[in-house]
Amino acid sequence: MLIIGLTGGIACGKTTVAGMLRALGATVLDADEISRGLTAPGGPALPAIREAFGPKVFLPDGTLDRKALAAIVFGNKAALETLNAITHPMVIARLESGIAACRESGASIVVLDVPLLFEVGAQRLADVTVCATAPEEVQILRMQSRNQYTREEALGRIRSQMPVAEKAARSDIVLDTDLPLPELEKEVETLYHLWLTAARKENQ
Repeated sequence: MLIIGLTGGIACGKTTVAGMLRALGATVLDADEISRGLTAPGGPALPAIREAFGPKVFLPDGTLDRKALAAIVFGNKAALETLNAITHPMVIARLESGIAACRESGASIVVLDVPLLFEVGAQRLADVTVCATAPEEVQILRMQSRNQYTREEALGRIRSQMPVAEKAARSDIVLDTDLPLPELEKEVETLYHLWLTAARKENQ
């Protein structure tokens, strides 16, 4: 089994690449999905979030008010670090249990779709790391189209993360997603088959 750590900046096409790999047959473990589960009603992260941030980040029915929480942590490094200290270890633990389940089921290629791969130390779980990249102007245009962000809002989101160039420098493979879709699909398919060959050799 080969484990691929997939990361990238916001609006860099990481989700598109993960979808292509899933379509080719890879098992994808999505850190964002895991994180949403941790903070869903009854989720294991909620008591610690309530203790750290108080009732103001919860709706009357007890569910997490994601907008209120985002408003507190965005641009506030200390608050963001507090939230990350709660959720990141839980995400890593879920990824580890997901990997174990994949190994048990005989999966060949497992993709860890983790936006903050290096920030949370999840790269240590991967055999190969891949960074999806796009020029900053493309990121901005994608966010303006997808999220209806203003240019300033988009830039704020980009600047709040580890620079894409740094993620790329720390990754084994860099994928430029600012390509015509068929070209990107071809690149991803080539990588997938190389990984599949490596995984099969490892299993022999």
